[in-house]
Amino acid sequence: MHINVFDHYHRQITAVHRLDPRVKVVAVVAFIVSNALLPDGAWLAFAATAVLLWMAGRAAQLSAAFLLKRSLIVLPFLLAAVTVLFTLPGTAVATMQLGNWTLTISDAGLLRFVSILIRSWLSILAAIWLTATTPFPDLLHALRHLRVPQILVAIISFMYRYLFVLADEALRLLRAREARSARPLHSQGGGSIWWRAQVAGGMVGQLLLRSLERSDRVYNAMLARGYRGELLTINPHQMKPRDWVVGVTAVALLLLIQASAWLW
Repeated sequence: MHINVFDHYHRQITAVHRLDPRVKVVAVVAFIVSNALLPDGAWLAFAATAVLLWMAGRAAQLSAAFLLKRSLIVLPFLLAAVTVLFTLPGTAVATMQLGNWTLTISDAGLLRFVSILIRSWLSILAAIWLTATTPFPDLLHALRHLRVPQILVAIISFMYRYLFVLADEALRLLRAREARSARPLHSQGGGSIWWRAQVAGGMVGQLLLRSLERSDRVYNAMLARGYRGELLTINPHQMKPRDWVVGVTAVALLLLIQASAWLW
């Protein structure tokens, strides 16, 4: 297996890494829900949650560059929120001409857009912190302990595990295509766009067939080895007093930030 870009776990020896995965999952879910419920323009509350996230990252020995680079994935999805700049009523802040249309940015729309940007960014950072400090098998076992349906956990585990296999199979197909597509040195080659689309379609079809055949073989092999839908682990995942303290403290701080934002 050569493709491992999906795994963002950073192995460290810190108190955060030693926490029970259930505590980290509950804390991150509570963090994301709390961010979503904060009112627009709650700048002090946003700053407080950012400080909490920064402290958690420092405790896990995660660099700011790593977190910021990974969090850039949220930027393309913010395009869906651009429309609030022009649709919410309020005082005009700026006006732009787009052909025959005049677009006006309102103060309420700008406030909502910036708030959505901060909420999304902080939530993505929290999710990155979780995946960087918890191995994926431990995350799955935490979901099972938290009563997430077994079939859903099994689907997630298989999807994650066989993304690596699928990526390796795609690499082999690309390598085979390169080996069979000789062309003169310094030549672009490749034919027309339609021809390239046909080749790409054929590769996708081959990848689908190979994936189906391999999935059947893997499933039979797992049944032969006693698989019954449960994920087995040698990690006992026992809650310790420090896990309870950290979990209760995290939820209490989030509730305090939430109450302060609405009251003030």
